Amino acid sequence: METPRKTTGPRPAFVLDSRQAWIRLALALVIGSIGSVGMWSVVVVLPVVQAEFGASRGTASLAFTMAMLGFGLGGVATGKLTDRFGIVAAIGSGVLLIGLGYAAAGLSAAQWQFNLMHFVIGVGASATFGPLMAAVSHWFERYRGLAVTISASGNYLGGALWPPLVNWSTQTYGWRATHLAIGAFCVVAMTLTLIVLRARMRAAAPQTAAAAPAPRIDLQLGTNTLTVILCVASIACCVAMAMPQVHIVAYCGDLGYGVARGAEMLSLMLAFGIVSRIGSGYLADRIGGIPTLLIGAVAQGAALLFYLFFDSLPSLYVISAMFGLFQGGIVPAYAIIVREAMPAREAATRVGLVILASVVGMSLGGWISGVIFDATGSYAAAFLNGIAWNAVNVTIVTALWLRSRRRGGGARVAVA
Repeated sequence: METPRKTTGPRPAFVLDSRQAWIRLALALVIGSIGSVGMWSVVVVLPVVQAEFGASRGTASLAFTMAMLGFGLGGVATGKLTDRFGIVAAIGSGVLLIGLGYAAAGLSAAQWQFNLMHFVIGVGASATFGPLMAAVSHWFERYRGLAVTISASGNYLGGALWPPLVNWSTQTYGWRATHLAIGAFCVVAMTLTLIVLRARMRAAAPQTAAAAPAPRIDLQLGTNTLTVILCVASIACCVAMAMPQVHIVAYCGDLGYGVARGAEMLSLMLAFGIVSRIGSGYLADRIGGIPTLLIGAVAQGAALLFYLFFDSLPSLYVISAMFGLFQGGIVPAYAIIVREAMPAREAATRVGLVILASVVGMSLGGWISGVIFDATGSYAAAFLNGIAWNAVNVTIVTALWLRSRRRGGGARVAVA
């Protein structure tokens, strides 16, 4: 008796906010958590690498600057790759670069080589942040803000988990062996997770940008104009954000508390940042991305003020937790605003541009804080510098908020 041939029918249409969307989001969170190591490992090993190569604090801080520049420039490139070929292709290229970058960093013979390899690491890691947020935004409508911030929380979840592990491994096996191990782990773990995500995405007909929901608000600004405004605001906020995130480990070492305590504070800061990111997504689904961004920016400035007045060990733990809780939702809010006010077909590229601006701010903030420390012998002036930049961000976002209230929202933005 002939066995009936199995026929393969059309794939079912993908449904926004469905169980399948949440499964994809969970896999995206895993990928983002692993890939974010490139942003945080350099902060932990900064004092050790500086000592081995005999570099100044400013020169050693350039490793973080290079990682962030790679992260930003790579975000634009992988964003375009995502808009054209999909998120799987973008992340696949990122995995390769992360593995190569960490292997080469572990074998570096000079500080400049170590710094340069962190540019490669940053480019690889970029695919796991901005482009991933843009891809996730196409899978949700009702819970878009929450989903985008959960995806972005991979960056902070990795920041909470990686620093203690990197510090332990560095103390036990040395920073070189640690970098080689990180590269190998990332390649294996991220590749396996990406295979599962690809299978999940192929199980249903793709949700294309053309079929994605239209923008929710109309600021009566050209897309390019709004992109520039968001980029300037993002630079300002991230110069301020970089001061504690990049230098808290070194700051604790200078105060005599030890780099291990600083690594713990960084982990605590980023753990509370996860709470902030998810909470800001929940808030953005109710009040919108612009008001959510404004709340975060004002709160970040308040937290920076506390660093100026308190430097005891218990107070630094508390302030670091506050800082993470206040600022964690800021960067994802920019991605939410892009999806609320710009065409979906450009989402990954536009988010990539804004993320580029944010990492330019982080790079500038991380580097200039080191330079200010070298010039003054303390971080007090660096904290004041961060507060001033944060005020610029608050001013810009306040203007956007007032404009959105006058316009009252709309269906589409003008395209420049």
